[in-house]
Amino acid sequence: MNIAKLAGQLRRRMRLWRLRQGRAGQWGVFRRRIATGVAAVLLGLVALAFAAMGDRAQERFADVVARWPYLPLLLTPLLFAGVTWATRRWAPDATGSGIPQVIAAAREPLLEAKGPLVSLRTAIIKLFMTVVVLGAGGSVGREGPTVQVSAAIMAAFHRLLRVPVTAGVMIAGGAAGVAAAFNTPLAGVAFAIEELASAYEQRVAVMVMAAVMISGLVSLGVAGDYIYFGAMRQTLDISSTLLITPVAGIVGGLAGGLFARLMLRWQEAERPHIARLKARPVLLAGGCGLVVAVIGLLTGSTWGTGYEVTRNLVEGQGHALWFGPAKFIATLATSISGTPGGIFAPSLAVGAGVGNLLTPVFPHDPPGAIIVLAMCAYFVGVVRAPLTAVIIISETTASRGLILPLFAAALIADGTSALVCRERLYHGLARPFFRRQAEAKA
Repeated sequence: MNIAKLAGQLRRRMRLWRLRQGRAGQWGVFRRRIATGVAAVLLGLVALAFAAMGDRAQERFADVVARWPYLPLLLTPLLFAGVTWATRRWAPDATGSGIPQVIAAAREPLLEAKGPLVSLRTAIIKLFMTVVVLGAGGSVGREGPTVQVSAAIMAAFHRLLRVPVTAGVMIAGGAAGVAAAFNTPLAGVAFAIEELASAYEQRVAVMVMAAVMISGLVSLGVAGDYIYFGAMRQTLDISSTLLITPVAGIVGGLAGGLFARLMLRWQEAERPHIARLKARPVLLAGGCGLVVAVIGLLTGSTWGTGYEVTRNLVEGQGHALWFGPAKFIATLATSISGTPGGIFAPSLAVGAGVGNLLTPVFPHDPPGAIIVLAMCAYFVGVVRAPLTAVIIISETTASRGLILPLFAAALIADGTSALVCRERLYHGLARPFFRRQAEAKA
């Protein structure tokens, strides 16, 4: 009898325990959803504020150049050197794009949850320093920094509500940052799959899509339904498609692969003269700033993200043929300087310049279509993310009539770029963070 009574009590206790566990599990899911939703709203607003600050900084720099054309020869090197010094002193993990930092953080989320890679301190410093670089005429984009800032916000809200910070949290934040920066929700999901996530899981997919959707709706509600690079309604007939697409894919892939190879070679270079330069980062940044200033002074159009020139080229207004090569050098100099800033927008600008070089080769075909194909190919050549590139280009230029040629150019560029640079750029740039994680775990 006592045994039967004891068994009944045990069953009641088990039912009560399961009920409590179920409620705790439901509360955990609710907290996770609240953290993701609130963070996605905030990062959407932060991305818009960041964009406005960056645009204002570029406008102020343009005013300075208009009044004192030669001042950038002094101003740009000084600001590059100052930003590099300040960043290395107060937030060393805020240098560069920001995407390699998120890739590394997603690889070891438990280790990095409270670390500097995705801390709010790093994010705030990165945001303001990128604005300063844009105000100095640096050839940087704000999309990569937005990815790191967004991942930091997402991780912070999960820590605040005591929700475990997983790889999915980092990936969702980064992907939502891409969506908010470009106003391209589908590109955010594609970027999460291709670049940020080493393995694509269903739970991560749901979190990514939720964060992207919310941040995209915030951006849409505040900034309106705008097209980032302007509308390109031109299309190509089948004969032109079969001729132009492989040319754009090969040329863009080679040029993009060259950029990625130079970046990775610079990072790992151990030659004595390069090592001496890298040992003096502030002086190096000043020298890179001087290169950017000289190119900008000679061309007048390589400053900043390159958005205006890119939009003009996409819409068929044309530009000087030297824009692509000049922007390539300015972006490379800015990227190796050690200042915070991304390469998304400058890469698309260089790609537009590459397409502009191809337009005289095909004088009877729509120049806007050629430029859009080359933009896609060069971007793929740099970051090796074909799906992301196609979606970004189609969403930011409204070039949906070129979707099949864009896919073809992206695939050709991906294969061509791999011949020049085997390693994917962002994963190569994340290697120093991987090594640091390995040392921390040892």
